[in-house]
Amino acid sequence: MSEEQRRTQVADVDRSLYNFTKSEEGYERYADGLTPDIVRAISAKKDEPQWMLDLRLKALDEYHRRPMAANWGPSIAGLDLDHISTYVSPKTKQASSWDDVPADIKDTFERLGIPEAERESLAGVGAQYDSEIVYHNMREEVAKQGVVYTTIEDALHNPTWEPVVHEYFGTLIPMTDHKFAALHYAVWSGGSFVYVPAGVSLDYPLQSYFRLNAQGAGQFEHTLIIVEPGANLHFIEGCSAPKYYEANLHAGAVELFVKDGAHLRYSTIENWSKNMYNLNTKRATVDADAKMEWVSGSFGSHVSYLYPTTILAGDRSSCEFTGITFSGATQDLDTGCKVILNGRDTTASVSTKSISKDGGVNTFRSSVVVGRRADNARCTVSCQSLMLDNISRSDTIPAMDVRNPTASVGHEATIGRISDDTILYLMSRGCSEQEARTLVVNGFANPVSKELPMEYAVEMNNLIKLEMEGAIG
Repeated sequence: MSEEQRRTQVADVDRSLYNFTKSEEGYERYADGLTPDIVRAISAKKDEPQWMLDLRLKALDEYHRRPMAANWGPSIAGLDLDHISTYVSPKTKQASSWDDVPADIKDTFERLGIPEAERESLAGVGAQYDSEIVYHNMREEVAKQGVVYTTIEDALHNPTWEPVVHEYFGTLIPMTDHKFAALHYAVWSGGSFVYVPAGVSLDYPLQSYFRLNAQGAGQFEHTLIIVEPGANLHFIEGCSAPKYYEANLHAGAVELFVKDGAHLRYSTIENWSKNMYNLNTKRATVDADAKMEWVSGSFGSHVSYLYPTTILAGDRSSCEFTGITFSGATQDLDTGCKVILNGRDTTASVSTKSISKDGGVNTFRSSVVVGRRADNARCTVSCQSLMLDNISRSDTIPAMDVRNPTASVGHEATIGRISDDTILYLMSRGCSEQEARTLVVNGFANPVSKELPMEYAVEMNNLIKLEMEGAIG
């Protein structure tokens, strides 16, 4: 190793916790590719109402009709849907006790710390393994408040909630949004349905964890959350997968409805493997005097396209977006967010961090749209990028469409590297060289980690723990 290489060498994110695999023996796996027969088989397996099957088949037609987007983001040429299975499931029923989950699947989630987190700090947990939810449970005292936390499939079989799913499902993210939104609606499976009644405030978060174990497969969960007026919810989403040497796909969808005076925080830790194409879509609509918060950590996948969107529809509504992205060798992560300010006196704040190394590419895209009636709208966007070597790349692509003269919109971006002066200063105060580098990087990421509950902040800090050798030039 040359001196220059030694000076810029940084260990990759340690994924040993996530890279273990389990056998698929005995699993149900549909044929690769995408056909009407596969879509009908998924719908029949779930015993869905006719309207959902009709929606799936319409989405399939939309997927085949719509061309792949050109000249946008990193290449996804390595993703061949003819060699992706859209449905893989262990042959087990959904359980409400970990004791009833098959041993190998239970071991997976034990290693990931999900049962422990549920016992200590969560109001409820849903655990998805490949295409199906294998565990779902909620504290009894939360259920007594009228909170509903279940799977979309179970909601579709409940006469009270099936009409609600029908009313909201696919309305915030239409299948015509983009090609992979259409794919999602054709083959979606799993995910969560959450309903928080008016005025109810949950003391602990709800969490869904998505584990993709299968090789050469896709995961297409759908999350639908409705927070009624004056209610308060923190929802946490975790994702991981082992590393394979063929493409996997994640194309989920998240639709969030935040009603008058309500508050929703949606936290995500994504740690997909480097063979994953993460083409997820997330969107929230926020009514009057309501608040939406996003906390997002993206640490895995080969390619990511991820731009959570917030529509500030009501007067005095607000949103905050806080995100961090880590991109290492072979990773090209195209992430960011979009904010649409339509109500009067709306406010939005976007703050993101990115770290790139070993030739990793980070692209941050922000889109701020201020509508004509959005008097006195305010929005600030801040993007900071840290490159740990001379071969990595970081780009910032802001877009602003302001159609109201009373609005105030600002954007700032900084891209840099850790300087020798910073390292030397910290060493002069008693830090070792490695401690100095670790302090700088952890300090850079701290604004995001402090927004997460303690146990997830620890997980995030473990994911981005960088063991450095020598000064970074």
